[in-house]
Amino acid sequence: MFFDTPAFGFFLVLVVFLYWRLDRKGQNVLLLVASYIFYGWWDIRFLGLIFASTVVDFFCARFVGRSADPKKRRLFLAISVCVNLGFLGYFKYFNFFVDSFAALAHTLGLPEPAIALLQVALPPGISFYTFQELAYIVDVYRKEMEPAESFLDYALFISLFPHLIAGPIQRPSHLLPQVQNERRFDANSFYNGLILIFSGLFRKCVVADTCAIIANKAFAGQLGVPGFASTLLGVYAFAWQIYGDFSGYSDIARGSAQLMGFHFMVNFRQPYLATSLQDFWRRWHISLSTWLRDYLYIPLGGNRKGVAGTYRNLMLTMLIGGLWHGARWTFVVWGGIHGVGLALERMLLRRNADKRAGAMSPAGLWVRRILVFHLVCAAWLFFRAASFAEAFGMIRVMGNLTWQPVHTYALVHLLCFAGPLFAMDLLLEQTQEEFVFEKRHELWRAAYAVGMMCAVTLFAATQINAFIYFQF
Repeated sequence: MFFDTPAFGFFLVLVVFLYWRLDRKGQNVLLLVASYIFYGWWDIRFLGLIFASTVVDFFCARFVGRSADPKKRRLFLAISVCVNLGFLGYFKYFNFFVDSFAALAHTLGLPEPAIALLQVALPPGISFYTFQELAYIVDVYRKEMEPAESFLDYALFISLFPHLIAGPIQRPSHLLPQVQNERRFDANSFYNGLILIFSGLFRKCVVADTCAIIANKAFAGQLGVPGFASTLLGVYAFAWQIYGDFSGYSDIARGSAQLMGFHFMVNFRQPYLATSLQDFWRRWHISLSTWLRDYLYIPLGGNRKGVAGTYRNLMLTMLIGGLWHGARWTFVVWGGIHGVGLALERMLLRRNADKRAGAMSPAGLWVRRILVFHLVCAAWLFFRAASFAEAFGMIRVMGNLTWQPVHTYALVHLLCFAGPLFAMDLLLEQTQEEFVFEKRHELWRAAYAVGMMCAVTLFAATQINAFIYFQF
C-alpha cells in the first residue's frame, strides 16, 4: 500500500475517522491492527517477522530494565541485538553474500552455487524498524529510559504505520511517550497535517516521478548518445528524484501522524543548500544521520580517540551507513565517498565549517553550496547505478561532449519540475518553516494546499514509481 495511491487515501480516512471516536487504549488497538494490515498488504508472511522481533525486544528490555546484575543486563542486550541484526542480516544481506561468493567463484573458476534456489525475499522497511528496535534496547540498557510496561504500547511504537516502511526512524524517548499518553485533537495540527500530506504528494508525484523519467533513461543509456550531457542530466535528475521522493514520503508520514495527534521529527531541512558535507548530513535524512552518530560513531569513540581514530570512526560509520541502504557494493562506495569527504573536510578546515560560512559573502556562500551539491551528486552516481560497470561506464563516456536536441528537452523538463522545489527550499531556508506559509494565516495555507493538489492533478507523472526508500 503506497502513500500515493487511492487505496492508502481510503485507508487513512477510515482509520482517522474511527480513531477520534475511541479512548486511548481503543485508539492504540485500532492503530496496531491498522498498522499490521498496512504492513501485511505487501506480503502477510512478513507480519510474523516483525511480531517476533517485537516480542523479543519487549521482553529483553524488561529483563534489562529490571535486573541489577550487569552480566544479565549484557546478556539480554546481546540477545536482542543478535536477534535484530540476525533478522536484518539474513533477509537483507543473504543474497548479497551469495551473489558476491558466486562472482568470486566464477573469477576463480570454481563451481558456482545454485543462486536461484537461495534467493531470499526482502521484507519492506526492515532496516527502519530494526534500527528503531536497536535504539530502544540500547536506551533502556543505558538507563536513559524505562522499558515499556504495555506490550500493546511497545508494539504500536514499532509498527505505527506512517513511519513503518521508510521512517523517519523514531527515537524511543520521542515517540513512545506519545503512544503511552493521551492524544488530544488539535484543529491547527490536524490542518497542518493535511497540508504536509499535500506537499509530500507534490514532491513525490510531480517532482520525483517526473525526474525519475529522465534519470531512468540516462542510466539505461537511452537519453540520446551517451556522453557528458546524458551522464550529467541523469545524475542531476536522480539527485532531485531521490530528494523529492524521500522528503515527500517523510512529509506524508509526518502529516498522516499529525492527523492522529502524533508528531514525528523533521527528516529534511533543505539539504542541497548545505555549505559542507557535515552540514549536508545535518539536513539530509536527519533521523538516520543522528542515529548513526549516537549509536555508532560515538560508541566507536567519536572524536575522542585522536585524529587517526576520528577518521577511522568517520569512515566506518559512513561505510556501514552505505551498506544499511542496500546490499550492493555501490552503496558501500557511496558511503565511502562521503566518509572520505567528511574526513578531508575535517582535516582541511580543522573547525566547524558552518561557523565560517556565516561570515562569508553571498557569492562565497553560493560557491560552497554549488561545490557541496556536486560532491553529493558525484556520490549519487554510485548510489543509483546498479553495478560498478554501469557507474564507470557513465563516467567513461563523459569525454563525449556531443549535445543533442533530446538533451535540451531533458534539461528544460528538469528545470520545470525541479525548479519549483528548489525555489520552495530557498524560501523555507529564509523563513525556517516546515512548509511554505506554515506561520501565515489559514487562507494562505489553504491556498498553498490547493495549489499543491492542482499541481499533482495536472502534472503528476503517469508512471507508477514506488518510493525509493521502501527497498531499504
